[in-house]
Amino acid sequence: MDTTLVRSKKVDTLTPHYQLLAQYNRWMNERIYAACAALPDDELREDVGAFFNSIIGTLNHSLVGDIIWLQRFSGHPRQYSALRDIAGEPLLTQLDKRLHNEFAALSRARSDMDQLIVSMCRDFQDADFAVGLHYSNTEGESMTRNFGLLVQHFFNHQTHHRGQVTTMLSQKGIDIGVTDLLALIPRI
Repeated sequence: MDTTLVRSKKVDTLTPHYQLLAQYNRWMNERIYAACAALPDDELREDVGAFFNSIIGTLNHSLVGDIIWLQRFSGHPRQYSALRDIAGEPLLTQLDKRLHNEFAALSRARSDMDQLIVSMCRDFQDADFAVGLHYSNTEGESMTRNFGLLVQHFFNHQTHHRGQVTTMLSQKGIDIGVTDLLALIPRI
């Protein structure tokens, strides 16, 4: 895992923290998807009573959530270049929408999304986080919230659902190993 972004900048600002979280997000998703690839399709789709029923349902939800938030983030006054394409995509409103029914396609989409997130975070500047971001929620309600805190929520949401997936994998006898952010925090 490349931690040069974190090592090359002061850690008393938010930008390197979010860059580290983007790297962690990609690293964990790679590990989870590699573990899931070992399961037969019926086990990925098995309803185990999770919020989004199954492993594939939860992985789809995480991707949907990322798309929704990145479309909102594309409205930031800085107009992050990494978000240009996603800004023009149709808005999603169903949190349980199945974007990809086939695991291979979902895995490719996840990998592309994680690269997009890393690219967006490379463009962050600390002044960006004080902005009030105006957006509409999935029910059409108008909102304005602090952008920095929304980015924190964005990463926390991913961690929350990855925890659910690691639990479902554990119940199937699959241990993906270390999942702590600490694994990517460089030693000084």
